[in-house]
Amino acid sequence: MKRQGLLLGGLAAMAVIPAIVWAQAPSPQRPGQGRSFAQWDKIEISVTAKLAPNLYILQGSPDLDMNHPDAAGGRVAVLFGPDGILMVDSQDEELHEKVLKTIRTFSSAPIRILVNSHIHSDHTGGNPFFAKQGALIFSREELRDEMLHPPRQGNGTPAPAPDPAGVPVMTYPLGTPGAPAVTIHLDGEVVDFIPVPASHTGGDTVIRFQHANAIYIGDFYRNFGYPFADQANGGSIRGMITAIDMIAKTAGPDTTLITGHGTLVKKADLLPYRAMVVDILAKTKKLVDQGKSLDDILAANLTAPYDATTKGDTPASKNRFITEAYNEVKDK
Repeated sequence: MKRQGLLLGGLAAMAVIPAIVWAQAPSPQRPGQGRSFAQWDKIEISVTAKLAPNLYILQGSPDLDMNHPDAAGGRVAVLFGPDGILMVDSQDEELHEKVLKTIRTFSSAPIRILVNSHIHSDHTGGNPFFAKQGALIFSREELRDEMLHPPRQGNGTPAPAPDPAGVPVMTYPLGTPGAPAVTIHLDGEVVDFIPVPASHTGGDTVIRFQHANAIYIGDFYRNFGYPFADQANGGSIRGMITAIDMIAKTAGPDTTLITGHGTLVKKADLLPYRAMVVDILAKTKKLVDQGKSLDDILAANLTAPYDATTKGDTPASKNRFITEAYNEVKDK
């Protein structure tokens, strides 16, 4: 189902719909979602890229967030103009006021639309705050369901109760991979919300800005640390390969790909990453077929050929990736 040319007046009226957002508690077992590993008071939010006269990218300070030392939290894309502001993701809960303060340095327009690329709190933590600013929140159906029914934490205890504040109120299904589920005409730009089959999580969306020739691809690709498929939230290593192939068909050679973490890239930059994921998955399967245990496979140091060129490489990042590959091969 595709919704085109949504009327902003109708959107503003619908923004009063009650919503709920999942407040993620600290959990070292859930990389990318921990709430206790950053020096929040020292982090600043700044504009780090201008992809068009009215499309800016915001990031947090480096070296202050242990989960994301390259830049605190996840990237935020901001489209602005006389029709209002459209945001992609909302950063960590602790940083939402700093995000808004930075937006106000270049636009006083009302915040009308917020779309979430995926579930993790460094991309959705500011949802309640921006909903109160008037944003109508969009996401995949699966993402809303993940927020309302989060998996148990790593130690087996129930997840925190949802915090009534700001879950997506406009949702869309996966539909045909690569096809926009929602198209919005705003500020002279055409913005497509394109669902992605399960990859980083089970509810990923990429956001294409047609005129700016840019696509926010989120976290299924990263060039800082090894891949993270959040299997507790429906993520898939094989799905990451599918997602990369989808972007290869969607993007042109000069399209700017906006990653959630790391650096901005082009389509050609995805190829070595894809080859690495395919290689590690194949090597893991070979060892599993030989009867090797997870400990055996971790000890085999399968990432060794890639460690020298992987920024942000850590033992935790490598072990997480190999464990996810093992789980997938074993169909766990």
